[in-house]
Amino acid sequence: MRSLFFALSCTLALGIAGASAQPRTPTPPPAPFTPPTKGIDPTELSVNIANKSTPVLCAEKDNIELTFSSPLVRQFRIQAVHPAYIGTINIDRYAPDFTSCDMSQDPVFKSDARRVTFWETPEFWLTGYTYPSFWRPANTVLRVGDREEKGLHMVQLWMKHRERAEEVLVFYPPDGYWRARPLPFADMRWTAYGSSFLVGPVETQQRPIVDIKTITFDPDKMTFKLDFARGGSATIKLDTIDQERMILDVAISADAPKDYPFASMRSMYATEFNSDVARVAWREKGVEAWGESPVLAYKGGAITEIWAGRVIPSLHNKSAPDMVFGRFSDKPAP
Repeated sequence: MRSLFFALSCTLALGIAGASAQPRTPTPPPAPFTPPTKGIDPTELSVNIANKSTPVLCAEKDNIELTFSSPLVRQFRIQAVHPAYIGTINIDRYAPDFTSCDMSQDPVFKSDARRVTFWETPEFWLTGYTYPSFWRPANTVLRVGDREEKGLHMVQLWMKHRERAEEVLVFYPPDGYWRARPLPFADMRWTAYGSSFLVGPVETQQRPIVDIKTITFDPDKMTFKLDFARGGSATIKLDTIDQERMILDVAISADAPKDYPFASMRSMYATEFNSDVARVAWREKGVEAWGESPVLAYKGGAITEIWAGRVIPSLHNKSAPDMVFGRFSDKPAP
């Protein structure tokens, strides 16, 4: 169902963006997703990853699930980074592929469809949608200043770039899923969303979710505050957005539940050539080398940083970003 919403989002984005694609001149590849460091930081925090991924045939099922656990973590960083092959893409693909998919058993909660832009400046704006149905009730309250909205299934953060609108972040309040992407690479007019992530106490209610009571957006700090139904809160701050990456800095309150994973990454993998994530690479504390593995074969464990993405183009969401999770810390945010 989320893929249907994503397809509608793609259509809206392409319509707003307007002009057709133009031939691109050769452009250097994006910079590495983390700046080079001198040696290993002895204070970096390890967190535990459990790989709950399972093989499937359906290319629209989030069968990739990496959960992050630590009772100590108070801060970490999420990056959405263009894939290494981004400069080679001439024709992109983003349409959903429901081959071998059966969504008939998904629960359905009916609503009255609507669209509302509830905060905007000349450079950024938030637009929310309520769809005719969704798989969970839409009870999360969204606040910006004195404005309050309830019943939204999807909220998009748009920004003005090169004299047109670019959707750079989307989240689904009823189940706590987020997607991020950088600005289009070089002179590409658009790139796809791919993997999702969850921030907060991750639990399973038919599928992994984060139950969020309220989401409050602070425009001055470009920060979303999430208050969780199970207690505690977190903030997600838009630190950097450019044509190489988006950087989101996350801070978790001291009273957030410790007996649930504090984050999760969801994605899809049918085959190497039909996936949003096909491989992972990770760092372990005190080890001066990266580990690498196909995503389904990854055994999980204690890590200080992990990359999840693709090294060859896929038929599915070819331009979708790789995801990087790192800079885990037990220090509270300043």
